[in-house]
Amino acid sequence: MSISRRIFLRNGALAVVGTTALPSFLTRAAFGAADPGIRNKRLVVIFQRGAADGLNIVVPHGEPNYYAMRPTINIPKKSVLDLDGFFGLHPSMASFQPLWNQKHLAIVHAAGSPDPTRSHFDAQDYMESGTPGLKVTDDGWLNRALHDLPADNSAFRAIALGPSLPRILSGKEPAVAVNNLNDFSVGGKNPNAAPMSNTFEAMYDHSVDTVLHGTGTETFDAVKTLKAADAAQYTPAPNANYPKGRFGDSLKQLAQLIKANLGVQVAFADIGGWDHHVNEGSTQGQIANVLGDFSQSISAFWTDLGDLGEDTVVVTMSEFGRTARENGNRGTDHGHANVMFVLGGPVKGGKVYGRWPGLDQSQLYEGRDLALTTDFRMVLGEVVSKYLGNKDLKTVFPGFEGQPGQFLKLLG
Repeated sequence: MSISRRIFLRNGALAVVGTTALPSFLTRAAFGAADPGIRNKRLVVIFQRGAADGLNIVVPHGEPNYYAMRPTINIPKKSVLDLDGFFGLHPSMASFQPLWNQKHLAIVHAAGSPDPTRSHFDAQDYMESGTPGLKVTDDGWLNRALHDLPADNSAFRAIALGPSLPRILSGKEPAVAVNNLNDFSVGGKNPNAAPMSNTFEAMYDHSVDTVLHGTGTETFDAVKTLKAADAAQYTPAPNANYPKGRFGDSLKQLAQLIKANLGVQVAFADIGGWDHHVNEGSTQGQIANVLGDFSQSISAFWTDLGDLGEDTVVVTMSEFGRTARENGNRGTDHGHANVMFVLGGPVKGGKVYGRWPGLDQSQLYEGRDLALTTDFRMVLGEVVSKYLGNKDLKTVFPGFEGQPGQFLKLLG
């Protein structure tokens, strides 16, 4: 079988397709990584693809206009999990309440991309590239965030949980895409792809490109070690109850990689199912189902990390929100501002950040949407700068005029 380098390399970043559980005995030493005694900071980015309805996720139950605009899909006051007397969580997100009470979880409302597009494709692209309105950016902000940061030789420094490398991690820094740690075939959509042990090693064994050769060798060694082990032995920490499904499996695999001390510095995962134009539901239905999967998976991940959570920050985002009013199909259409969650050891949680713009007709964006008051890059910039330590935000987010003095002070 002939496999070209293009299968493996996308914009200079290595994408390993197909590689659920990591054996506990693996050590960083097997991958040439740094001293395990060193505390490594980690950033995990989660994308809610499809434009999540932030108004039914973090509910402004103290806002009368919310109930007037959503007669059939609102979350009744009696069902809202109150946070501060004005905002509350959807009842399917009960697993987030302990994180909030422990002040590990912060919320930023009326946040998102300032670009006015209502196209899923364009909006996701802008948020992953970190350059709203600019289509020529060829790499992702999460990849750029790694520039000039201390790095070891781990093949898992930058990792995406999924079948291919997403835009957000494409760029000059090596990154891997891991779909399933039990499946080591390579070749993307080709069901007859040859085993990794044949094609991958052969391709890189005679490479004259030392950088490419090194990345390939490290990744192949990682895969070979994983394949030789009984991956099913992994057991999550007590009370880390991951829901069944792609998203829960992705976060469980990520927790295993982190707990095995394999040098994960940045990671990305996504969850779809948020585009609810018809029959969105309220306390039950489509949004309730996906919110249960979303929140329970993240809560299980946090529990599974244990003490490692102190050195981990998780940020969630979606391409845009939904209309303030429900439509004629008991759903919502493409909107503007949304809600972001920030979870982690250094996070100053237990607070809803950002300025609430209100839902009066005069306060709506274009007369229909929640107005944006916090640019998503302000949230991400604070995490990248204050937490990861990359102060060069003009490179990470080119064209963004936000300044550190404008940070929301999410981090302690």
